[in-house]
This record gives sequence, C-alpha cells and structure tokens, in this order.
Amino acid sequence: MSSIRISTGVLALAAATTVAALAVPASAQVATRKGLTLDGARKIAESAAAEAKRLTAPGGAIAIVDEGGALLYLERLDDTFPAASAVAIEKARTAAQFRRPTRVFEDAIKGGRQALLGVAVITPLQGGVPIVVGGQVVGAIGVSGGATAQQDDDIAQAASTALDATTKPAAAGG
Repeated sequence: MSSIRISTGVLALAAATTVAALAVPASAQVATRKGLTLDGARKIAESAAAEAKRLTAPGGAIAIVDEGGALLYLERLDDTFPAASAVAIEKARTAAQFRRPTRVFEDAIKGGRQALLGVAVITPLQGGVPIVVGGQVVGAIGVSGGATAQQDDDIAQAASTALDATTKPAAAGG
C-alpha cells in the first residue's frame, strides 16, 4: 500500500509542477527578437552601393541575409562578374550564422589555422559583416567584386551600420 501512496505523491507533485509551468505567462516562453525587413535590407544595400561608388569600386554584388542566413535582398552592380553574387551571398550567410565578420576566418587561415578550410559552412573571405541593431544581430551583408578584398570589407563594414545609425536617439543639447 505504501508504494501506492508514493506513486500518488509523485503524481501529485508532477501535476503541481505542470500547473505551475502552465501558469508562466507565454511571454516568458517566447523570445522577442528584432528582425530585418525587406525595406531595411534595401536601405543597407543602398548604403553599400553608395559606398562602392564613393570608393570607385569597379562593380560588385551586395547580398543581405536575415539573422539565420536566409537571403533577403541581392543587388548586382553594373560590370560585375556573375559569380560575385554567389560569393556575396555566402559571405553574408557566414557572417550571420557565426555572428562575426568573415575577415576573422580569413585572418585565422592566414595565421596558420588551416583546419578551418575543412568547415564546409564557412566562406573565409573578407567582405561579410553582421548587421547589428540595438546590440542584436539582425542579419548580415556580403560584398564581392570590389577592386580588392579589403575594398569588399570596407564597403560591407560601412553599410552594416546604416540601420543602427537611424535607430539611435538624437543627442540632447543645443
């Protein structure tokens, strides 16, 4: 009989735990995240195209992905080689999924970390940069087709802050 009492006690404890878990508000069970919109992606691409023009880049492809690496927007500037689009997408995807600039991987490989070449989901080329708004990664930009790898990176870095600049509060004072 005592084993039945223990089982009943265990069942009562399980039921109480279940009721307590259900009493937790749904907001505590679902994360609130910022997301990059298509309009936001276009604004970032416009910023990248303007920076490419300012730097007199010979062309280029600009890819914007969401925080998981899914393509949101792609623009191929005039006189850009066709493969630049695929490379830009992969740079952006790598930056989004690893939450760091792709130059980090290129530098690590240059520094002797050859094992990174075995990671199939990394594109270790400069030009992929996470897009951070309010301290949260909301996507990434990838640029390919500039005059140099450094130019790809400079364009991506400059454009990656296009949204964050518009979401910061204006400075007080006069």
